[in-house]
Amino acid sequence: MAKTIEHKGTIESINGNQIKVRILQTTGCASCSAKDFCSSAESKEKYIDVKDLNSQYYSVGDSVILHGSMTLGLRAVLLAFFFPFLVLVISLFISMSLTLGNELLSTGIAFGLTAFYYLILSLFKQQTSKHFAFTLSRD
Repeated sequence: MAKTIEHKGTIESINGNQIKVRILQTTGCASCSAKDFCSSAESKEKYIDVKDLNSQYYSVGDSVILHGSMTLGLRAVLLAFFFPFLVLVISLFISMSLTLGNELLSTGIAFGLTAFYYLILSLFKQQTSKHFAFTLSRD
């Protein structure tokens, strides 16, 4: 198993040492030879901001490869899906016992706490973005 994640992309803009790279994100189906006959194939463009101290060596339109470690993906899944799921399930069970089985109130509390988790996550976006850094290399 590879230890890095790689995406081919194109440099869209350079602002100081901030480089905006456009990548084409595809599902597993998008590269399939039978995708024309299937309705589940999709792909979309994403923009990734990369801080690179060697930005003077790149220019707009250059084809590059973004590199990130596999732990980035695991950390992203934990923060975006696993921990909120735990917050939802644990808060649902605790609120069910505290509200004596009031399902509507318990569900509202669980969803509210999950929304609060995502709010806290968005407030700390600057701190978490330091842990999700990509590097560039020429294609």
